[in-house]
Amino acid sequence: MKIGVISDTHGWLDPRVEKLFAGVDHILHAGDIGNPMIELELKFIAPVTLVLGNNDPDLHFKETELVSLADKTFLLHHIVNPRALSEKVAARIQRHQPDAVVFGHTHKKFAETMDGIFFFNPGYAGKPKFGTERSVAILECDAAGIHHHFIPL
Repeated sequence: MKIGVISDTHGWLDPRVEKLFAGVDHILHAGDIGNPMIELELKFIAPVTLVLGNNDPDLHFKETELVSLADKTFLLHHIVNPRALSEKVAARIQRHQPDAVVFGHTHKKFAETMDGIFFFNPGYAGKPKFGTERSVAILECDAAGIHHHFIPL
């Protein structure tokens, strides 16, 4: 199963995302959506699960989502520090025992397994600004696990 992962669009979906995510089975958006139309645009590509970011005060999405894909459980939450989990995030991880935690917020790519959980941030996908590195990602799930591939924008 192929999963497209995106975060921090801040109200703008790069037109290349449609082609980059062509053929994915599901899309995960890890917050700072910026505009509810982003969800609709992504739904034209594949089913989507998304969460609120700290810049989404007027949007009506959940702060945390749990989704099962390819026999793996993914916990989506916008602000996660894998090396110093907040009490709220740690409690959710403890309760749900996900295989992966997908997050955004930092605008930096991250992929590391800690205590048996794969923590993943696809990076920043919003409008180009000040030479900031921009990316999305593809996760591939199979019997061997979860494999990632970052795609520069």
